[in-house]
Amino acid sequence: MKLENFKNFGFNFLLFFTNGEIFTVDIHPLIGKYVSEDDLNSARIDSEWGCLEFRNGIVDIDPTTLYRYAVSCGDFKQNKGSGQRSDQIIS
Repeated sequence: MKLENFKNFGFNFLLFFTNGEIFTVDIHPLIGKYVSEDDLNSARIDSEWGCLEFRNGIVDIDPTTLYRYAVSCGDFKQNKGSGQRSDQIIS
C-alpha cells in the first residue's frame, strides 16, 4: 500500500492511499521531533516507495507505518470509490 496524494493544514494531513481509503490525521507525534512547522511545505510523495518525505528526503514516513498510524489514530473519511472527488473532501 502506498500514499497516493495528500493535503496538509499544518501537521494535520488529509491522506489518500492507493487502496482508496482517505484519512485525516495529525502527524506531529510521528515527525514533530524532526520536522518543524516551517518544513511542512517541503512535504512530497516519493514516487517509487509511496512514502511521505520532508526536507528533501532527509525525513520520511514509510507508507505502511503511515497507514497503520492513520487507521489507529486518524479520522476515516471515506473510500474514494464513493464517487466524491478528492478535491471535494475537506476536513
